Amino acid sequence: MIQPQRLANHTQALFDVTLDDSQLDHMAFYAREMLDWHTNRANLTGITEPEAVEIRHFLDSLSVLLLDIPSGARVADVGAGAGFPGLVLKIARPDLHVTLIESVGKKTAFLKHVVAALELADVDVLQTRAETLGQDYDYRESFDLVVARAVAKLPVLVEYMLPLSRVDGICCAMKGSSALAEVNDANPAIETLGGHFARMHSVSLPNVDEPHMLVIIEKVRMTPSAFPRRAGIPTKRPIHEEA
Repeated sequence: MIQPQRLANHTQALFDVTLDDSQLDHMAFYAREMLDWHTNRANLTGITEPEAVEIRHFLDSLSVLLLDIPSGARVADVGAGAGFPGLVLKIARPDLHVTLIESVGKKTAFLKHVVAALELADVDVLQTRAETLGQDYDYRESFDLVVARAVAKLPVLVEYMLPLSRVDGICCAMKGSSALAEVNDANPAIETLGGHFARMHSVSLPNVDEPHMLVIIEKVRMTPSAFPRRAGIPTKRPIHEEA
């Protein structure tokens, strides 16, 4: 299983973030439950070797703490899957109000199980699609930070993310070596949706050769009411192909 002290040391060294014993216990429990559910109940991850889980799931998720996330921020995790990065961020930053958005029932069941078992407050697990939520005025343009990891190419992903971000909020897409090319492809969609590409953070993870990038998009004006389009359309007809 993951080694909590090693995770704590890496988190401190790479991100200048201190995790206490309770937070490390929560993360160890979370990892055990994920692997148990993956084996017995649901397909949650392609990464199962303990050190890889520690680095590629938990430490990678914690890299979002490189951003200046305000205290008490409302955070949306689009396509939360098994909870990376949103649930890890909640454990590391209990002050955050986190909404985990996932369309697959078995995955939302797992997320609800972990949230209940760890008695985490201010966490909502929603079984829905981002396109649907982005047109729900209880959620539309209401989040300070919208994050997504391993969901879709950026020209599609921004149509899921930007409608959920408040004006002056930020979206953080966690990407690999294709980050710059995806940004170039996504610029027409980013502009259409009220965003502005701001910067990229390069993240170095231990024993991982391939690059990890945090693509930061600022929300500079309201998203036109026509977006997001109905479920499935962003994938079939990305905005950059219509621009």
